[in-house]
Amino acid sequence: MLVISDHPDEDPLGLLPCPVPLRRLPSPLFSAGEYRLAPLVILDDRSYSAFTLRHMPHRPGLILALSDPGDETAHPRAAAIGAEAVLRTGQGLAWLHLRLHEATGCRYIRWEDLLTGPPPSGT
Repeated sequence: MLVISDHPDEDPLGLLPCPVPLRRLPSPLFSAGEYRLAPLVILDDRSYSAFTLRHMPHRPGLILALSDPGDETAHPRAAAIGAEAVLRTGQGLAWLHLRLHEATGCRYIRWEDLLTGPPPSGT
């Protein structure tokens, strides 16, 4: 998965505990091939302007990650780049982890993490 962020030391959505391999690059350094071939692309909203200067085509699996929960411009900006979702820091992580695993053919999922609750009771 490709994470486009001009802030390499930060984790815009809290992805570091996720076992899916992440390739983190600033907006000027990722290639068009990396962008096209990545199963999923997460764009840090603080890198949005630099990303739009690259004129990348719309693609499925592009997600805009917001650091400012009060940003009223997020959805129009996401629509302008063809993002399939807008996620705010600390929200939607369960959905995102499932989307990551789906995009990578569930090769990295830890099934035991999903089975942490008690077994269903029989009737």
